[in-house]
Amino acid sequence: MRTIVKNGHVLNVHTSQYEEKTIVITGDRITGLTEAPVAADKDDIVIDATGKFILPGLIDAHVHVTSATVDLAMPQLPITYITCCAVKNLKEALLRGYTTMRDVGGADFGLAMAVASGVIPGSRLFFCGRALSQTGGHGDFRAKTYDGEYGAAMQSSATSIGQIADGITEVRRACRTELRKGASFIKIMAAGGVASPGDNVTDTQYSSEELAAIDEEAKAKSTYVAAHVYSAKAIQICLQHGVRTIEHGNLLDEETATMMKEKEAYLIPTVITYDALARRGAEYQFPAVSINKIASVRGQAVRIARRHGVKIGFGTDLLGPLWEEQSNEFTLRSGIEKPIDTIISATKINAEVLNQSGNIGEISEQAYADILILGKDPVRDITAITDSSNIQLVMKAGTVYKNTL
Repeated sequence: MRTIVKNGHVLNVHTSQYEEKTIVITGDRITGLTEAPVAADKDDIVIDATGKFILPGLIDAHVHVTSATVDLAMPQLPITYITCCAVKNLKEALLRGYTTMRDVGGADFGLAMAVASGVIPGSRLFFCGRALSQTGGHGDFRAKTYDGEYGAAMQSSATSIGQIADGITEVRRACRTELRKGASFIKIMAAGGVASPGDNVTDTQYSSEELAAIDEEAKAKSTYVAAHVYSAKAIQICLQHGVRTIEHGNLLDEETATMMKEKEAYLIPTVITYDALARRGAEYQFPAVSINKIASVRGQAVRIARRHGVKIGFGTDLLGPLWEEQSNEFTLRSGIEKPIDTIISATKINAEVLNQSGNIGEISEQAYADILILGKDPVRDITAITDSSNIQLVMKAGTVYKNTL
């Protein structure tokens, strides 16, 4: 039995143009893409997409599915509650059109397995396990009064997102542990952050020796390092030590953008999280010291990166109840660049980030059948994506999860 999608305008992410194509799906893959009519057998499912716009499933390359609260350090959260929040986030993201997500701290092989095996509906999940942080770094949410082992006295979103690893031996062990457990990349906290009240966004974190060891461990497993980082100085240090994806990168400057282009590094901006935290953080007990940091990280990174030809992905980094604003990243990015550029970021470029080109992020023969059917053209009007009611069909790997056609 096949599924045949006919008469739709199919976006080619390699040319940024629509093509009038018929899509043939067998199992979880696209097995035909043709301009010619396709005769349906009696058992085939035929979807008539006349007047509709067909996109590949969206990819969010910076999420924390286990972030149960906006205040990551809020203690006394049962792991069962955190897991239930992750299940909710995965399902709701899929229904918004995100057929794949890259978790950069928190998710593990259990959640990825639950999605892949159909135990829970949700976005296909790539994960790094727990991100690495130095003592006193962006992943260290211990109170100043607490000197014990990280995670021993609290269970919070933060303890699933990060871990403390200091020195060459510890960072090597942490990398090897996460890779042993199925991580597809390594995430490090290489600078201060907004959510962590104990450091400054301009801080650089991890020594050259530690960064070199982390890069070596990632390359030994034929994978890469992603780094949480803001300032130009910290970005440059990361690039010098093999980091492949710059997460956030808000304070990027012209010189550093040139270096990113030369190193073939990717920028994964997360514009919506700062906007949402500024508007709604206090409502959800986001610490005042963190809210006060937000203005200092609102830079021009996307514009600068575009000028220098840096490849730009798409991420959101939303926490707790703010997950519902996931697609508002498209709204904010459309004020910076053309909608098609953001769409390409959330499909073709993010597939490259995940080393999954040809499998996801495009509608092509042998790619996974991750397909969205929209009632309006998002290239002309980005609300075609941000208004989830306009996403009339969501298919992941050949299975339909939403259909209002």
